[in-house]
Amino acid sequence: MATGVFSVHAGRFLGRIFAPMQTIERQMAAARKRFYKNVSISQSNGMYEINLDRRKLKTPMSRLFSVPNEPIAIAVATEWEAQHKEIKMSHMHMTQLCNTAIDNPSKKTPQQIVDDILSFLETDTICYREESPVELAELEEREWEPLLDWVRQRYDIQLQSSTSIHGPTIPKATKSTLKKHLLHFNHWSLVGVTSLVETLKSVVLSLALMDKHLTVEKAVALARLETEFQIMRWGNVEWAHDMELTDLRARAAASALFIHYNSERVTTMEKAPSWSA
Repeated sequence: MATGVFSVHAGRFLGRIFAPMQTIERQMAAARKRFYKNVSISQSNGMYEINLDRRKLKTPMSRLFSVPNEPIAIAVATEWEAQHKEIKMSHMHMTQLCNTAIDNPSKKTPQQIVDDILSFLETDTICYREESPVELAELEEREWEPLLDWVRQRYDIQLQSSTSIHGPTIPKATKSTLKKHLLHFNHWSLVGVTSLVETLKSVVLSLALMDKHLTVEKAVALARLETEFQIMRWGNVEWAHDMELTDLRARAAASALFIHYNSERVTTMEKAPSWSA
């Protein structure tokens, strides 16, 4: 194997492994000690709040942590109850999604959020193909092309793959159609869509997961197709591979659930005034 080929493909592979790990390590280093014993849920004005002992949970911008439905509140309360001696925010994906939805730190409108989401089409994992090695190009064609066929038929759009470093040209009509579709989602749901697209590095994979065309495991596997190929060629990187895979699945699952809970009428089997661990 030529040195140049190794440096390009192995370098990209190692970068994809270590970049997420460095982020996780920084988050773990910033862990706080658990300062509460009990977690409970209370309802106020149709919204649900999380209580840590007698304290109301607040967002990073000191706003009251108040969510629109009980399933999300239960998911968040479960995350806080699952913390042991230290609070590891990197493990609390539902809490982070709620914080973003409540605080809206970027102050973006739904239209701006959707524009940001669609900007990922330019470098969408499913559309950005490799020419070499031939085995990888054939694998991408075999695994990814059926998904492109699905999204074209499902949304009646034109979308092609490309091996150019500039990526594929996205027709204006395609962006317009997908924008109209995404603008039907509310602000909370769009926070979940943004997280899902950023996690999978793909609008196409995100739409397929949101439509339940793919499972979380399959969507993540397709998003990591090149990484897994390089692992087969160059070998695993100790524990980093398993940690990254677990983290990606957890983030994708949390984002998909967050979208579902905020997009559809969701109820629980039994309604109660409060929940406590």
